[in-house]
Amino acid sequence: MKISDMNWMQVEDYLKRDDRCVLPLGSTEQHAYLSLSVDSILAERMALESAAPSGTPVFPVLAYGITPYFRAYPGSISLRVQTYLSVVRDVLDGLLEHGFKRILIVNGHGGNSPAQGLTGEWMADHAGTQVMFHNWWNAPATWAKVQEIDPVASHASWMENFPWTRLEGITPPTNQKPMADLSRLRLLEPKKLREYLIEGNYGGLYQRPDADMHALWAVAVQETRGLLEQGWV
Repeated sequence: MKISDMNWMQVEDYLKRDDRCVLPLGSTEQHAYLSLSVDSILAERMALESAAPSGTPVFPVLAYGITPYFRAYPGSISLRVQTYLSVVRDVLDGLLEHGFKRILIVNGHGGNSPAQGLTGEWMADHAGTQVMFHNWWNAPATWAKVQEIDPVASHASWMENFPWTRLEGITPPTNQKPMADLSRLRLLEPKKLREYLIEGNYGGLYQRPDADMHALWAVAVQETRGLLEQGWV
């Protein structure tokens, strides 16, 4: 359930019987022909669908992440690592203050990985808490499904092209883009990176049939829901 669909009294009542919540992490960055909000859209939707059966509260997605390499693409906004970690820490502190002790973070952006290290530190400082940091797109079952469908998959390729991340009136190319050299990418400044990637896809088809995407999504939701319902110790 969206926190935005609850009032404080309902949250207080919920906390009398459960201490779980879900925090989606996203980003606002280029995804070639897809929405700049792909990572946020997918993280929040994954969180909501996974939490629906249990009624677990889902907080608003943190829509800005760590993405300095895409700064040459208009609309791509990056937070500094220190800023980002401070924001995530403050959010975790706030959740615990009100009684949320089991927190599932559904992360939609690989650049946010420094927050995974933060969660371990934060738990060590707050006895009795559990935080699971879940990269939904490359979790074991989900990534296996990606590989089954098409192993040539990457940022801004078909694997992020769901009906709910597409833009009206935009038709992507039909070719399979060769995979970029990831080791080279990591050494390029933003402007050089844009020159190298051009539209932004790291490699692979730009779109696959909806049947493939729904099949992938179903696996990802099931995997994420399993963590929320059974992943605690």
